[in-house]
Amino acid sequence: MNIHEYQAKDLLKQYGAPVAPGGIATSPHEAAARARELGGDTFVVKAQIHAGGRGKGGGIKLVKTLEELHAEADRMLGKPLVTPQTGPKGRIVRSVYVVKDATIARELYLSLLVDRSTGRLAFVASTEGGVNIEEVAAKTPELITTIDVDPASGLSAFHGRVIAAALKLDGDLAKQCAKLVAALYKLFIDKDASLIEINPLIVTKEGNLLCLDAKMGFEDNALFRHPDIAALRDIHEEDPAEVEASKHDLSYVKLDGTIGCMVNGAGLAMATMDIIKLYGGEPANFLDVGGGATKERVTEAFKIILSDPNVKGVLVNIFGGIMRCDTIAEGIIAAARETHLAVPLVVRLEGTNVERGKELLRDSGLAIIPADDLDDAAKKAVAALK
Repeated sequence: MNIHEYQAKDLLKQYGAPVAPGGIATSPHEAAARARELGGDTFVVKAQIHAGGRGKGGGIKLVKTLEELHAEADRMLGKPLVTPQTGPKGRIVRSVYVVKDATIARELYLSLLVDRSTGRLAFVASTEGGVNIEEVAAKTPELITTIDVDPASGLSAFHGRVIAAALKLDGDLAKQCAKLVAALYKLFIDKDASLIEINPLIVTKEGNLLCLDAKMGFEDNALFRHPDIAALRDIHEEDPAEVEASKHDLSYVKLDGTIGCMVNGAGLAMATMDIIKLYGGEPANFLDVGGGATKERVTEAFKIILSDPNVKGVLVNIFGGIMRCDTIAEGIIAAARETHLAVPLVVRLEGTNVERGKELLRDSGLAIIPADDLDDAAKKAVAALK
């Protein structure tokens, strides 16, 4: 689960990380009021959406008067903001973050994430922070330093010194960096985060470190431990089908293809998507109904798949262990009738109560294409669309 910048800044502040004063607003009038509360002459208006590259899309603006601030907030609010990470439709801006302008001497980059290749947390640091960090990673990777943290020993003063050196910080700035590193690590562990990204982390002309922007993501499966984090969820920033799937405990991710997939088990779902691509098709989604799905959950899963207008065919691939094939069949039949299924449907069933499941499908009167195994199912699904 991702959160907005202003929410991430609030969390950073709670853990003692340096952030600029700011306030959230949902109207131009509110934005001006936040600026008056902050005091000063120069402000930055920042559109709040779950996507990077906001500055490139016109979602971050420096203003020098309250009139300018009001105008920029009015321009952003209620409108779609298109950035390199949103796609052509963009995201609707529902709030803006008003912050006091900071005097920038240097822009740096610092993040903390789960390194899947090592199974450890890793700090990533670069002296080249700012809007083009992706280009730095692609063209000059030698300017990026990665520092792993051994889970057995945890964070030590050594990590702070290494990161400060990588960012070319010394003296008091190195001490500030070590404190920031410790704060980020504690926040990451305490809240089961999956990513904390500070870009840019700036050195001000007054000689202080400041987190000018922040992005955070959290492990969905740990949210039950953190109701305070779960309360920060903004469903407007999520795909509606994924939101609906979460209500039924379904693991669903929308993709760009045309063959909808309903599978039980994440590994089998990945294998199903791979073999669809092998035979020239494109999966429209990842969907794992789980090992103990009910008829009702299967029905909802089917309806979610068909809610995607790009879906031109459906492949159901079930290996029943805990999951019973007759339960899957009942869900498929109920959903197909309720949605008035009008696209090809290929079903491969194997495992517990498989014969009863196949019998139910045969007797349903629906135009279901049976498959003997996964290879056969993928071939038939791709062929049905052609």
